Amino acid sequence: MRFLLQFHPGNFFKAIREIDDEAAAERASLKGPDYRPAVILFVATFCLLINASLSHSWMFRRFLKVLSQLTGYGSIELYFNTVMTTFSPAMIYVWWVFVLFVGYVLIPVLVIKYVLRDSVRNYGLGVSGLASQLKWYLLLTAILLVVSTLVSFNKNFINYYPFYRLAHRSWADLLLWECIYFSQFVFVEFFFRGFLLHGCKRAFGSNALFVMCVPYVMIHITKPWIEAVYSMFFGLIIGVLVLRSRSIWGAVLVHWAVALNLDLMALLHTRGLPARWWP
Repeated sequence: MRFLLQFHPGNFFKAIREIDDEAAAERASLKGPDYRPAVILFVATFCLLINASLSHSWMFRRFLKVLSQLTGYGSIELYFNTVMTTFSPAMIYVWWVFVLFVGYVLIPVLVIKYVLRDSVRNYGLGVSGLASQLKWYLLLTAILLVVSTLVSFNKNFINYYPFYRLAHRSWADLLLWECIYFSQFVFVEFFFRGFLLHGCKRAFGSNALFVMCVPYVMIHITKPWIEAVYSMFFGLIIGVLVLRSRSIWGAVLVHWAVALNLDLMALLHTRGLPARWWP
């Protein structure tokens, strides 16, 4: 009975109250106005614009063309169009995660260290509190794996995942793609649940969860509508766990496990898993 009581819904609202109490204590210790949320929200908006503008495949091709012209080595563009033919489609996604790294990680880290004069570790990179929320992460993962398996029968998901259309070609393609995909989740979780959520918690308390969720849901608008709606609730629940554990790493693993399951289920429903190791 004691074990089951741990999963009482009231514990969620208790966690919300604890977040508000912590935020109030942090505000009480401040000496002067708190400019951190203004800085973080301005920088977050700028970073989102960078990612929305520069992460497209056509921008990658333009980058190669400009690089070839600037260096005088026209063979750079030719190299990616011919020699890299086997994995050139995957390189577009390497460019995608590179842009995400700049916008979601590099710029926020520089702002934390040199503008806010704070430790990056305070923005969800620690692991010491992860064990305290482990059972919740495992429960959430189990529920979402079941849900993602069920929705994978929907044609909208089957046609949408995996992003990399050659993931079925070989295990090398699939493993390369999933490594790229995993890094993307690290960057996304650091930005939304680390930089944005931890950065706004002191000023807004539990309302920082909703501040974080607005842009988080917006980056899901182009995805299947079921996923866009679910992202709002996922963002709130995982945000509470991240704040209570002071760590984004549980969220990274939950997020990636569900995405990996969707990729594999979509392949099984359509083109099947790879039949060879190398393309």
